[in-house]
Amino acid sequence: MIPLKDDIPTRRTPIITIALIVLNVLVYFAFEQGGLGLGDTGNERVVEYGAIPVEVSHPGTECVADRSVSQIQCGEGDFGSGYVPFWVTLFTSMFMHGSLLHLAGNMLFLWIFGNNIEDSMARPTFILFYVLGGLAALALQVVTDPNSAIPTVGASGAIAGVLGAYARLYPRARVVTLVFIVIIFTVVTLPALLVLGVWFLLQLLPAFSEPVTGGGGGVAYFAHIGGFIFGLVAIKLFANNVREDYDRAYRIPVY
Repeated sequence: MIPLKDDIPTRRTPIITIALIVLNVLVYFAFEQGGLGLGDTGNERVVEYGAIPVEVSHPGTECVADRSVSQIQCGEGDFGSGYVPFWVTLFTSMFMHGSLLHLAGNMLFLWIFGNNIEDSMARPTFILFYVLGGLAALALQVVTDPNSAIPTVGASGAIAGVLGAYARLYPRARVVTLVFIVIIFTVVTLPALLVLGVWFLLQLLPAFSEPVTGGGGGVAYFAHIGGFIFGLVAIKLFANNVREDYDRAYRIPVY
């Protein structure tokens, strides 16, 4: 299922949501894809600025991209002058993406659901909520696979926090959704709780059925789970301007 839009209009322009989308796009094209004219390749920047679990769980460890063997090498000490401390990567990784499709999917979800979560609180508070969601997502990913040398990149964890918040605040909102059934696709309007519940289930199933460790990259399912749970649990501490009448148009009248 691919959400296309929801039916809750915002009461103000979602400036922070728009700024986050612009920032993610700029980082991908200008920084990762070499638009700034930097010498490193995109993969090397992902290793350098992505959050690598083993660097977080074992302070003092550094991982670098070894061009000679096309692998990531990890060890103790400083491997070069371009070393980026692991705590910095906790934040930089939230704005990097592995592919254009990865970026596009994340930005679509952020735009559809992020504007209403931003609308439910002060703008500075939304920035804090978004970043904390990303950190919570990374924390669970590190806990579940602390020795992994695979960089974790993407806004998915922080956006998962937004999705969990939306499911808690606006479960009965209507979401126009593109649904694929084998080779047939159709557009239907579904409750937000159903759309986001199915999305969360699609993170849970592979997270607990596929091996956590592996030699290649993949989807950081536990990061998605961690972010979603954070948003679901913590949103009431942040949202102070929730739109309580968002479902008035389709409530069943009581006589």
